[in-house]
Amino acid sequence: MYEFFTGYETDDIRIKVITVITMVLAYFMGNISPATIIGRIMGIDIKKEGSGNAGTTNVLRVLGAKAAVLTLAVDVLKGVAAVLIGYYAVGIPAAMLCAPSVTAGHIWPVLLRFKGGKGVATIFGALTALEPLMGLTALALVAAAAFISRRASVGSIVGAVALPFIAWFFMPKLIVIACLLGALVLFSHRSNIIRLVKGEEPRINFGGKS
Repeated sequence: MYEFFTGYETDDIRIKVITVITMVLAYFMGNISPATIIGRIMGIDIKKEGSGNAGTTNVLRVLGAKAAVLTLAVDVLKGVAAVLIGYYAVGIPAAMLCAPSVTAGHIWPVLLRFKGGKGVATIFGALTALEPLMGLTALALVAAAAFISRRASVGSIVGAVALPFIAWFFMPKLIVIACLLGALVLFSHRSNIIRLVKGEEPRINFGGKS
């Protein structure tokens, strides 16, 4: 299983155990929810406002641009930090496996009753830590699709579908995990996909509160 996901072979049990530990740490790092924390500070339960999602787009709609920028920054840094922990503890294989772990922790945080965000910013952070050009390419594609459609969800969905191809170009050993990350994003956006099909998905509002 280790070799299947990472493309690297090892019979060292110690390395596999440390890798699992870093993955668990990455998962709990993903549980950190800046949207929830900022909302509580401002006297708002973000999960009961707007779309009910603890992510940057909903924070922008409900709490304004400053809160959204802070939320985005922390969610990105979670992905970066998780991958770096894996890298410095074991190397590239653990770093790669920490990417889906921190993403799962963000989407399904056990400390927040499994109600988190949609994982896009955290995945961007993880990809950028693994290979900066890969992360920036994914970001450019997401941003372009979101700008053209004026819908954040469209950017995320396009990025999720393109992610395996981006990984194949920049870091072929990551392609299995890239497929997993893309699937996580698509699953977390299933309600958005339904609204898009029905023509009911709201457009991005850059005004918000400041």
